[in-house]
Amino acid sequence: MEKRNFYVGMGMGLLVGGCAMYAMRPKKNGVKTVVGRTLKTMGEVADSVSELLGLA
Repeated sequence: MEKRNFYVGMGMGLLVGGCAMYAMRPKKNGVKTVVGRTLKTMGEVADSVSELLGLA
């Protein structure tokens, strides 16, 4: 087996794998969406805790 054939095969595999991952990724994977969901969840947890402690 020649080194050139190996490198061509590895390059093609990486290219096909990268294209497949790009095609399967979620459409809305923005940082703003993740941060927004996290802040919303943290707010809900804080509200629940304050209700349990009778602070609200």
